[in-house]
Amino acid sequence: MKHKMMGTLQRTGIALLLLLAGCGQQEPAEPGTLKTENSETKKPRIALIMKSLANDFFSSMADGAEKHQAENSETYDLVVNGIKNETDLSRQVALVEEMVASGVDAIVIAPADSKALVPALRRALQAGVIIINIDNRLDREILAQEKISIPFVGPDNKKGARKVGDYLAEKLKPGDAVAILEGIRTSFNGIQRRLGFEEAMQAANIKVIESQSAQWEMSKANTIAISMLSEHPEIKAILAANDSMALGAIAAIKTAGKAGQVQIVGFDNIPAIQAAMRDGKVLATADQHGDKLAVFGIEYALKLIEDPQAEIEDRETPVDLITAEDLE
Repeated sequence: MKHKMMGTLQRTGIALLLLLAGCGQQEPAEPGTLKTENSETKKPRIALIMKSLANDFFSSMADGAEKHQAENSETYDLVVNGIKNETDLSRQVALVEEMVASGVDAIVIAPADSKALVPALRRALQAGVIIINIDNRLDREILAQEKISIPFVGPDNKKGARKVGDYLAEKLKPGDAVAILEGIRTSFNGIQRRLGFEEAMQAANIKVIESQSAQWEMSKANTIAISMLSEHPEIKAILAANDSMALGAIAAIKTAGKAGQVQIVGFDNIPAIQAAMRDGKVLATADQHGDKLAVFGIEYALKLIEDPQAEIEDRETPVDLITAEDLE
């Protein structure tokens, strides 16, 4: 009789333990929901994933985001990431996967490639992470193929490049020859900036005699620009799709002994290019307000975290022509 009572007590204890364990289980996170143990009280975590932190534009972006988080520390936590150079796609994909595994609620990303990052971002969405695309727009066709919608928060790069190109055209004559230093050719913003430059030159009857990709990087831009100037000594201006490449062009022009003879324009308005404009080495650039761009994305992510049913839509941000006069 004693053994029967002990067995009954053991079975009852086991049943109670199983019941308590079952009460602690959680359902899988729905897309767009916070994956936290106590979503009502725990601050959301947002990951900012950028391109090369060696580029002053992205350093400025990181600084702006960190300042915003410090001013809103009670609202959200921030994780800042970047890659070593503009073409390190595999590392950026890995960062997306690492951030998802760490349980972030949203990812704000400036993709290094408009197409290659989409599958990784689809998987992040399926894991319940909110994604906001900034700076470089993801390819619409690839998004459609993956059957996902990711909002873009950023400037009209074509419009910005057209402003810069139009300003340069005022300093040149019809028939003059120019060259373009392109960004990565699979990046939407690189394509749009090239098109904006080309439209401005075509409207002014100025000839684009060469256009090559320097992949956003200063050293590559320097090498390519030296070759362009050697092969085409008639070049009157170089239009660089970002300021890092414009800096490479400055050095190339000096090497070619053409300082003051070839105009340069860029895009991004980084501090080094501002100094070059003040010195008369660069004519103009476009400011897409890099210090605020990530903040625009973060604020949108916070809105979607708060209201997962909110309508998802693109948001255009400012882009302005900057000349030496604007820096006075």
